[in-house]
Amino acid sequence: MENASSKLDVQNISLSFGGIRALSNITFSVRQGEILAVIGPNGAGKTSLINSINGFYSPQDGAIRFEGRDITTLPAYKRAQQGISRTFQNIALYTNMTALDNLMAARHIHMKGNLLTGALFWGAAKREEIEHRRKVEAIIEFLEMEAIRKTIVGNLSYGLRKRVELGRALALEPTLLLLDEPMAGMNVEEKEDMARFILDIHERQNMTIMLIEHDMGLVMDISDRVVALDFGRKIAEGTPDEIKRNEAVIKAYLGQEA
Repeated sequence: MENASSKLDVQNISLSFGGIRALSNITFSVRQGEILAVIGPNGAGKTSLINSINGFYSPQDGAIRFEGRDITTLPAYKRAQQGISRTFQNIALYTNMTALDNLMAARHIHMKGNLLTGALFWGAAKREEIEHRRKVEAIIEFLEMEAIRKTIVGNLSYGLRKRVELGRALALEPTLLLLDEPMAGMNVEEKEDMARFILDIHERQNMTIMLIEHDMGLVMDISDRVVALDFGRKIAEGTPDEIKRNEAVIKAYLGQEA
């Protein structure tokens, strides 16, 4: 990965909410085709960091560059159009819609038809709908969701809803996938399934992935590099083996003296 080009560059970003400093001068890069994990205790600023990258938050200082373009001031939907998608720590799905419809909803940024052509549903509009459905069905098959494709999401188990949310993020056809605690609240079997899906996405699509995760065993197993945060500051960056031996990380997690 040493010679890989940079997919995302976060340069000295700082984010405050009133007198609360959520992020302080954070700088790092995500390389093309790697899995980068961001770790840290609760309140370290991990979700604030992802929210800043995908446009939910606007840092007061610093810059964010994606594939060489400055996206610091772009709204979230334009970042999605450029190839950044995400999942959420707290599941954010349309709970009264089916799993299939949730994935189809994510295709809106790729739809070219207008209200009139959609209402007529003929010719180009019909062909476009069929093509979007084909891509969504491929994701459903990949994530092994055939049995729940017509199930209302609100009736699904927590682990399956997490899987639907991953599918919705993939339906945007991203080139950078941001995963905010994709395995939180899952049992061991569900975690193993999710880890398998993440690795398959990475390997089959050469997907660049940035993930937040508290399961250190998983982070060390699947990540190429790790960035560690504490109280909104970056305290370490390196390979999983380097992070495991880093005294600042040990202190932040275990309360030991460095």
